[in-house]
Amino acid sequence: MAAIGNRGTVREYSGFNPQEDAAKLRKAMKGLGTDEDAITQVLAHRTAAQRQQIKLDYKTAFGRDLIGDLKSEISGNFEQVVLGLMMTPIMYDVHELKNAIKGAGTDEGCLIEILASRNNREIQQIVATYKKEFGKSLEDDICGDTSHMFERVLVSLATGNRDEGTQVNEEQAKKDAKALYEAGEKQWGTDEVAFLSILCIRNPAHLRKVFEEYQKIAKKDIESSVKGEMSGSLENALLAVVQNMRSQPAFFAGRLYKSMKVCGFPS
Repeated sequence: MAAIGNRGTVREYSGFNPQEDAAKLRKAMKGLGTDEDAITQVLAHRTAAQRQQIKLDYKTAFGRDLIGDLKSEISGNFEQVVLGLMMTPIMYDVHELKNAIKGAGTDEGCLIEILASRNNREIQQIVATYKKEFGKSLEDDICGDTSHMFERVLVSLATGNRDEGTQVNEEQAKKDAKALYEAGEKQWGTDEVAFLSILCIRNPAHLRKVFEEYQKIAKKDIESSVKGEMSGSLENALLAVVQNMRSQPAFFAGRLYKSMKVCGFPS
C-alpha cells in the first residue's frame, strides 16, 4: 500500500523528546536480540517530521545511522513498514512509484493510488524529487511502462494541475454530466477523452455536483457507468479518481479492506 507518512490520523506526539526517543531506539537494538515492540512504540506514534528529527538526534548522540541500524536488526514486512515510516511522505511516494515501474511488470494499483489521491503541491514535489533522485522524469517512466488511455490518465494526473478551488458552477455541472452521459451510456462505444477531460481537471466540489446531476440523467451512479464503459487499468484509474473526489477517507478505507482480504485476514 502506498499511503504512509503524515496524511492519516497520526498527530504530533505530546511531550515529544527526540533525544529520549533516539535513546529508546538505540537500547532496543543494542546487544542480543531486538525489541521490536519498543521500535513500534516510538516510530508508529510520531509524525513524519518528528521521525526525521529522531533520525538526526540518533546520529548526533551515537554517531550511527539509524536507517543502517534498523536494516541490520529487522527484516521482512516489519522492516519494509519501518523503513517506509522513516522516509518523508514525498520521498516514500517517489520510491513507491519507482518500484511500481521498474523491473518486469507494473504495479498499476500503486501508480493509480498515489497519482489519484495527492494534491497539486504534493504531485509537483513528487515530480521534482523523482527527477532529482533518479535522473529521469516521472512522465517519461510512465510513458515507457504504460500505454493508451491509461497512460494518458496517469500523465494528466502527474501534471499536478487540477482545479483545487471550491466553486461549483451549477450550469457547467449539468453540462459536464450531460457530456459524460453522451460520451458513454448514450452512445455505442465510449469517448474516453471526455471522461478524462472532466474527471481529471474539475475541482472536487464541482465534480460531486456533476455526479449528482449525472445520477438524474443516467438513472445510475457514475461509478456504475465507469465500470460498464471501461475495463482494466483505465477503469481502475477513473474509479479511483471518482472515489477520491467523493471521499478520500472512504477511498483509502476501501484500499485497506482489499489489501487485508488479499492477505487472508478474516472479513
